[in-house]
Amino acid sequence: MEIGAQLYTVREFCKNTEDFAETLKKIADIGYRNVQVSGTCAYDPEWLRDQLSQNGLSCVLTHTPADLLLEDAESVAAAHDVFQCELIGLGYFNFDPEKEDHDYEEFLRKYKPVAEKLAKSGKYFMYHNHDGEFQRYNGKTILKRLSEDFATKEMGFTLDTFWIQAGGADPADWIRQLSGRVPCIHLKDFSYGRKMSVVGEGNINFERVFQEAEAAGTKYMLVEQDDCGGEDPFTCLARSYRNLQTFGFR
Repeated sequence: MEIGAQLYTVREFCKNTEDFAETLKKIADIGYRNVQVSGTCAYDPEWLRDQLSQNGLSCVLTHTPADLLLEDAESVAAAHDVFQCELIGLGYFNFDPEKEDHDYEEFLRKYKPVAEKLAKSGKYFMYHNHDGEFQRYNGKTILKRLSEDFATKEMGFTLDTFWIQAGGADPADWIRQLSGRVPCIHLKDFSYGRKMSVVGEGNINFERVFQEAEAAGTKYMLVEQDDCGGEDPFTCLARSYRNLQTFGFR
């Protein structure tokens, strides 16, 4: 398994292509060799391909805006071909607890066709969880229902360790449950007070996470810290990188 940086952590430094380019250099200077592109400004696929190449980086996953996925999934797939990224993710869907069906049927209606189109284009649709997927709908968690209603070949899961914990579940256990469907996971630590922390500085049992991820076929573990508590996000990413090095990851 390899580690990488989720650029949503440094989204405030990716609001234009000049800053985005500098951010990629800083990420590479920390030591990361893989990134997930998410929360950035718009970019041309060729521009991203060239910037990644200049910095010795690979984009292994994106979070792509919902409107682009819903309007023209085939064009999204073609753009990802340019910078050689197979995994195309949806970062968030609002499963509304105020609605009887939590909008679950709406999700199926909208995203089943997206998953099918991406698969036909040689890509893999990846769903990223928050805590809302641990609501129960007809006796099962929404995350469990998603895993049953989408075939393995249609959709994988970018499981997020913090949000699983926040949903009252066990990150390592869910990685095990979704074995074979988790090519990427998000590493995000959980501290007292529901705070996001540098990996290795909170309370998640990452040794178990790593063991289950290895067994589940995970290829990339992407460090993400949406909220750095006022600290510089590049410093936080660097500390996570150093902490992961102690486990033998690069």
